[in-house]
Amino acid sequence: MLRSALSCNHRCYLRQIHLKVTFSSTALTANDKLPPKHNDKINYNSNISFSTTVDSKHLKYPMLSSRDLESHRKPPTRVRMLVRDFIEDSLYNPHYGYFSKRATIFTAPPHCGGVEGGFDFNKYRDSAEFEVDVAKRYREFGNGEEDGPGRQLWHTPTELFKPWYGQAIAQCLVSEYLLKYFPYEDFKVYELGAGNGTLALNILDFLKTHYPEVYDRTQYTIIEISEKLARAQRHRLHQRGHGRVVDVVNRSVFRWERKEHAPCYVVAAEVVDNFAHDVVRYDLKTLEAYQGVVAVDEVGEFVPFYTKISDPLIASYLALRRRLSLPVPLPRFLRSPSLRRLYASLPFAPNLSPPDYIPTRLLSLLKVLRTHFPRHRLLLSDFSSLPDAVPGLNAPVVQTRVGSTMIPCGSIFVQQGWFDIMFPTDFTALCEMYEFLLSQAGPDADEQDELSYARVSPLASSTSPLSLGAGFFSSHARRSPLDGVTSASGLPVGERKSSVFSHAEYLETYADLGKTRLVNGENPMVGFYENVKVLF
Repeated sequence: MLRSALSCNHRCYLRQIHLKVTFSSTALTANDKLPPKHNDKINYNSNISFSTTVDSKHLKYPMLSSRDLESHRKPPTRVRMLVRDFIEDSLYNPHYGYFSKRATIFTAPPHCGGVEGGFDFNKYRDSAEFEVDVAKRYREFGNGEEDGPGRQLWHTPTELFKPWYGQAIAQCLVSEYLLKYFPYEDFKVYELGAGNGTLALNILDFLKTHYPEVYDRTQYTIIEISEKLARAQRHRLHQRGHGRVVDVVNRSVFRWERKEHAPCYVVAAEVVDNFAHDVVRYDLKTLEAYQGVVAVDEVGEFVPFYTKISDPLIASYLALRRRLSLPVPLPRFLRSPSLRRLYASLPFAPNLSPPDYIPTRLLSLLKVLRTHFPRHRLLLSDFSSLPDAVPGLNAPVVQTRVGSTMIPCGSIFVQQGWFDIMFPTDFTALCEMYEFLLSQAGPDADEQDELSYARVSPLASSTSPLSLGAGFFSSHARRSPLDGVTSASGLPVGERKSSVFSHAEYLETYADLGKTRLVNGENPMVGFYENVKVLF
């Protein structure tokens, strides 16, 4: 059972039973009475079509962003926000956010018998024996918890397979650097969201031992949004003797201001799955897009509703998706006008399409890379699919740990700070967007044009002047190369190329697989995490 969980979910909660529940947005105390039952306070329901009218008092609440909420020491009431701001506030608010206060990253205890506290893979007879030992260490790491939602324990491939997983990434990066830049440029690495600092430590230890001449020219920068994790990373890496080459910056990558003109490598390992998404739904009659908004009333209950597209980032993403002719975000039967009319005429049919979760914060990251790291090479690994997701397209898994049981939920609107919310990544769409955005030399398209463009039916043929049409892949559609300047891919700036690899393909290329091979020949580092892909 553990192996299945590992291959599907990097948070590897050792479930004793499988539960699926929808949690209330507010917690009850022993003296509280159960709230009265009431109809869904939303303007769309997947089973019954309600009026699109929203209670006027909810529309009068101030519209806040996650940045506005950073000063709040407890979840707000009487406010409105976009869905991405609700998710971002739930995960990253410095006072009550999931990663700020609840989440703990599992790491193998130092008495495991392996290298630097990692598992000694070569001693295990088979994967079953290895899984039993992981489960044992997991229980030890979670000891001392009280009943109810509390310590949120999860791990990444970096922690489970340390130091070998980190060394594979180091080998990948240093191979590129030696081929293209050494000894004329410094080896500059930017890691986004470094967790416990294990990946940085494994990379730097590997360079110091095997490539000392590269280590002497290394500048390793960690961009970490969590103040607590940034302190821990700084302490750990300085303690291990890497203080001279490491700079830990406690800042959100979306607020990065420094421009890196030199060639560099940007590493995002298991990070973007927790990037906030927006929700978009389409009117079944007109196919006009509506953006998701959630109001929090006076008692802390969530009231989701939908409005016409007005947010520039949502509009930018929808316009970009149409320009690149990416797959239409509608179930196949809703793409036919006749079937759509028939479906809409059915008794109790919904008035909007199923929710479409769009990676607007991922788009923000690509824009940051284009602006502030013009000569970078991106190494991004994450999950292409996840089990137990809430309903919708590209929908997230929402879950919390109660005791030793991980419980997936049926809605994203849950008590802020108590639940992990993680999304799969569409690597095909990501690769196309990345290629296109980094080929553009100028600023984004006019905001008003994108708002108008985003409101057009996704099934309509593209007639916008912003459309690339058939000329997208022609040479004149890309930025003109700069004489004497190459990108980190080795091609002239404006001619970037990136590829998507399966997890196994990537590790078979760069990892020392003998270090994680079991006695019977199995290799859990390759066999687990089958739903992970790598963009490089």
